[in-house]
Amino acid sequence: MVIKPKIRGFICTNAHPAGCEAHVNEQIAYVKSQPQPENKPKNVLVIGASTGYGLASRITAAFGCGAKTLGIFFEKAPTDRKTASAGWYNTSAFQKAADEAGLWSKNINGDAFSHELKAKAIEVIKEEFGQVDLIIYSLASPRRTDPDTGEVYSSTLKPIGQSVTTKNLNTSKRIIDSVSVEQASEEEIQGTVDVMGGADWELWIKALQEADVLAEGFKTTAYTYIGKKLTWPIYGHATIGRAKEDLDRAASAIKASTDNISGQAYVTSLNAVVTQASSAIPIMPLYISAMFKVMKSDGTYQGCIEQIQSLFNENLYSNTPRFDEAGRLSQNYKELEDSVQERVQTIWDAVDSDTIDELTDYESYHNEFLKLFGFNVAGVDYEADLSPVTEINNLV
Repeated sequence: MVIKPKIRGFICTNAHPAGCEAHVNEQIAYVKSQPQPENKPKNVLVIGASTGYGLASRITAAFGCGAKTLGIFFEKAPTDRKTASAGWYNTSAFQKAADEAGLWSKNINGDAFSHELKAKAIEVIKEEFGQVDLIIYSLASPRRTDPDTGEVYSSTLKPIGQSVTTKNLNTSKRIIDSVSVEQASEEEIQGTVDVMGGADWELWIKALQEADVLAEGFKTTAYTYIGKKLTWPIYGHATIGRAKEDLDRAASAIKASTDNISGQAYVTSLNAVVTQASSAIPIMPLYISAMFKVMKSDGTYQGCIEQIQSLFNENLYSNTPRFDEAGRLSQNYKELEDSVQERVQTIWDAVDSDTIDELTDYESYHNEFLKLFGFNVAGVDYEADLSPVTEINNLV
């Protein structure tokens, strides 16, 4: 079949296998071109390994550090008539490249929140690694089923304390309009914390510790986005922000619980990037489009793979890691510079539907969105008739 993007609102409902492979190979080539840290992880577990920062982390660990990687994800397989999810194709491409490079890697597709999947991962680790020395936690999900009670928690994207009306880039109509979001209830706040906070990260580390598969001095990090004034009403000072605060709590708890083996747990604060999750959040498409205009003109913008490569070099495996005021590993310091935020604010205040292309870099935003699903990747023949069916090797 000839595969063209099918976009509904802020999501794309299909993906292109050849485009996803080309995008993964671009990231691999970037990592291989960069200097690597002297101290490197050897055995890496990536929870949420198929897209965005999780995929970038796996690529960096494998092709930059030569580490063995076990990837956890929850992705839709293809059929003869329907494409797989982008994460399926990304993982298939990653595994193909890893096999060709002689790098050990295996994959588990399923519910990372469940006890059963954690047990399966531990079984693989015991058989293949013995112990892991780096655990990346990069899950993004709208729902989570409590593995003990069976209760289903749902997350929401709402402000806390008051309703918010704000400027918005409507990507479906390609206009500037406004969006109103009602304030969250206490139940919605708690549900978002239960899904997107640190509870499951803690459960993973606890399960790994009890199974004695954590290496002495292991490192673990969970990813977050903090932002600044413009994004705070619906991001930082909102239900998602409350969940992110719970990640800080979890990092401290993990450090305390693994002190006997010198465990190191960090929250890493990263730049805003175009992801499947961020595209669904009011404010973010316009904010990121304006940020692209500023930071790309400065030559300071970094996408997922550039940031994670820098994270390994500058922070996770550096003797002089960079922390923010809350004790998080800081990769977002360039975005949060006052001069950057002031120029983004100026664009935000001035832009209207007639000046989107002039004042922002929406073209880059839209292109990055399409690339998430394997479209608009250089060198790919999008008129080719191809099968949507691909396999993931080493799928446990």
